[in-house]
Amino acid sequence: MAVGYDLAVVGAGIVGLGMALAATRQGKKVVVIERNAKAVGASIRNFGFVTISGQKAGAHWERAMRSRDIWAEIVDEAGISVLHRGLVMPARRDEAAVVVEAFLKTPMGEKCRLMTATEAGDLVPGMRLDEVKSILYSPHELRVESSEALPKLAAWLEARHNVDFRWNTAVRAIDGTRIETSHGLIEAEAVVVCPGDDFSTLFPDVIGSHPLTICTLQMLRVSPGQPSRFGAAVMSDMSLARYEGFADLPEAVALGMRLDREEAESRAAGIHLIAVQSADGSLVVGDSHVYGNAQQPFASDRFDQLILNEFDRVFDLPGRHVVNRWIGTYASSKTRNVLVERPADNIRLAMVTGGTGASTGFALGEQVIDDLYGSKSGSWETEQ
Repeated sequence: MAVGYDLAVVGAGIVGLGMALAATRQGKKVVVIERNAKAVGASIRNFGFVTISGQKAGAHWERAMRSRDIWAEIVDEAGISVLHRGLVMPARRDEAAVVVEAFLKTPMGEKCRLMTATEAGDLVPGMRLDEVKSILYSPHELRVESSEALPKLAAWLEARHNVDFRWNTAVRAIDGTRIETSHGLIEAEAVVVCPGDDFSTLFPDVIGSHPLTICTLQMLRVSPGQPSRFGAAVMSDMSLARYEGFADLPEAVALGMRLDREEAESRAAGIHLIAVQSADGSLVVGDSHVYGNAQQPFASDRFDQLILNEFDRVFDLPGRHVVNRWIGTYASSKTRNVLVERPADNIRLAMVTGGTGASTGFALGEQVIDDLYGSKSGSWETEQ
């Protein structure tokens, strides 16, 4: 039996939930349709790290700032714990310190600062700080546990904003306002499709017109051996040479060249370091990046070791050991950070194409919903 909604969102990952939240804030009656029993993709296989500093300058960095604000607005009401805030980036090479100095002079460096080794050691015990050249601190970031935050966010949207969820329901076709699903017909005046890295089920011709690949990454859960409480996330020189907000700076060229010489194997595997902490004291550590036309189904022990090698350069945590390993995937593009298409006047296709859904999905939701309902005009080509 068909049920009428203002908006149907296909996909219950963080991007889809961002669309649902934005629509409910405009008073829309929303249904979210998800083919699985719960979110199982990129949205829960990540760091739960809402990353601001390092996002690509311009529209994407602005999306991250806005998304962080939305996270801050809803976490308490949704019962989501913020495990720590901020980001510490120790620069171990002279070239990395130059990148940090250059970043601080950009608009993105506002409210960021250099911190002393004593400050860094107090905030994040266990870092190797004797020979660092400088230490960047960003106050903007926050960390949640994705596997807990996503279900709580969905439950909150259902209870607080009357969003209907259709779990275990696959969307087979969309024809105007008619949505054919595995559990019958749903009618909605508008539809937003958030397919993640599924390029073939809905609007494959539209998606196929863009040069997208699938990025497979490896991540680890590490026990620090002895209790060590993090007060911020940590990244490293490898991150300064990878994240666009740093790596696109002219001053980053020299760092990239040095890392290509010193860490050629890790650079080829797309490895950099992020370390964040969970409530039980364990650390989520990663990651690697391999690109292709499908998920890489088998993890590489060598990649895990390369990640741990970089971890051990930054941390001195005797007895640390790996307690879990997993693979994540996301849609990737070399030319854009988000992809938004209009298959029809009442339909939008929305993807984050760089692994930053947790960091930018809420703001993307606002932009897409504004565009769908005519609340804001503008060209996506200039914002992506």
